[in-house]
Amino acid sequence: MATVPPGIRLLRSFNKDQWYRALTFILTFLLYTSFHLSRKPISIVKSELHKNCSSVNELATIASSSQHPSLSSLHRSTDCSWKPFDKRNYKQLLGAMDYSFLCAYAVGMYLSGIIGERVPIRLYLSVGMLFSGLFTCLFGLGYVYNIHNMGFYIFVQVANGLVQTTGWPSVVTCIGNWFGKGRRGLVMGLWNSHTSVGNILGSLIAGYWVSSNWGLSFIVPGLIIAVMGVVCFLFLIEHPNDLKVMYAQNPSRGKISYDTELLLPRDGVCVAMQPLVVVKRDSEPSAISFMGALRIPGVIEFSFCLLFAKLVSYTFLFWLPLYITKTAHLDAKKAGDLSTLFDVGGIVGGILAGVISDKLGMRATTCAVMLLLAAPTLYGFSMISEFGLGPTIGMLLVCGGLVNGPYSLITTAVSADLGTHKSLKGNARALSTVTAIIDGTGSVGAALGPLLAGLLSAGGWDQVFYMLMTADFLALCLLLRLVSKELTSSQSHPISAVELKEH
Repeated sequence: MATVPPGIRLLRSFNKDQWYRALTFILTFLLYTSFHLSRKPISIVKSELHKNCSSVNELATIASSSQHPSLSSLHRSTDCSWKPFDKRNYKQLLGAMDYSFLCAYAVGMYLSGIIGERVPIRLYLSVGMLFSGLFTCLFGLGYVYNIHNMGFYIFVQVANGLVQTTGWPSVVTCIGNWFGKGRRGLVMGLWNSHTSVGNILGSLIAGYWVSSNWGLSFIVPGLIIAVMGVVCFLFLIEHPNDLKVMYAQNPSRGKISYDTELLLPRDGVCVAMQPLVVVKRDSEPSAISFMGALRIPGVIEFSFCLLFAKLVSYTFLFWLPLYITKTAHLDAKKAGDLSTLFDVGGIVGGILAGVISDKLGMRATTCAVMLLLAAPTLYGFSMISEFGLGPTIGMLLVCGGLVNGPYSLITTAVSADLGTHKSLKGNARALSTVTAIIDGTGSVGAALGPLLAGLLSAGGWDQVFYMLMTADFLALCLLLRLVSKELTSSQSHPISAVELKEH
């Protein structure tokens, strides 16, 4: 008889709980990857929108002055349909589109966490993803149906921002339910790379069609997130207890385990029926209130720190391709491809932040050190990006790691730690609300960053980088009290690598 292959032995070494845990990890990873994949196209399409309009205007001027028939016919065949973006204030108009999405996202996030505590997460997330797909596709249909009304695009952005708030509190709650505090920084650092993976895939997908048919740059990601919404409805398991309830209600389904088989009578053996006593457990803990979540130690400081950290990250998310186009003189596709290096660095930075904070047991200190290094790195990027492609690639990777490291750590491991803080006395129903408060406050910064970038870039890109460095410095200042507490605690007694100290 042949020996069992080592791969099969490895698969059999995992128990049922570990398989379901792996399924939840992979599924929530893919679900939120599709969220970020659907947000990225707008940053890729920006340069193409204005490029088309400006180039057509130049052709129109030449044609009218020279009366050259071939140029006139060329102008008619490539008439620009996106007139809102052909004006001198195109940066402000593009910034307004970003702001409308992110402002709606920030406002909706505070409500989303509260709703998510009170409705089934699987249904809530699935419906949100289906509507996200709908509104993302609607933006692309503006190209198909030749819509150039600014109000249409603002409406789509606002609606999409609201429905996308269903994503983050839901997936963080699920992953927090399945994974305990042990090595949470590493697990969530790996898991949170979905943000950068989604940005990279979104850039590549949008960049593929941006020069030929930018409507597909939105329609394809919209279809992807809608399909993932159906997958979410079919397969997402919110909590391990849901499986226990399923098996308790359907004991005949599936194979009988060895332990259960030992308890069953042999054939021909009669066992007297015994009355079954069902003990009803105390009522479920009530969902935490908004003010109750704010009183959890550390929530306010990390929330406002994330505001400034996310301001920097989302400014890069929405404006980096256009910045590369203008400074490196690359076309929209090449600039979009190059901008993905920022997200590659973000993957490494998020994982490193998680590993280091697990090892030291100091979340705030880890974030503070990375923020301290990020500010001068941003200044270096603004200087080095003018010296060619090679230095730009290197600085994109470093900036991505230092900017997205703290952002990743706060939105995942820190949020999960605070949502299961010891002051809650075991009430795990606070996780979604705490996550929504932290990410909602951060989303205010995400809304302000691209808007300020659009306003400041009119006076030169240097002003944008000064704004980003100031934001990093303010984020660092907000963590100083928590850093001091962590350092004092580490000197007075050894701390657990997985316990968030009560600040």
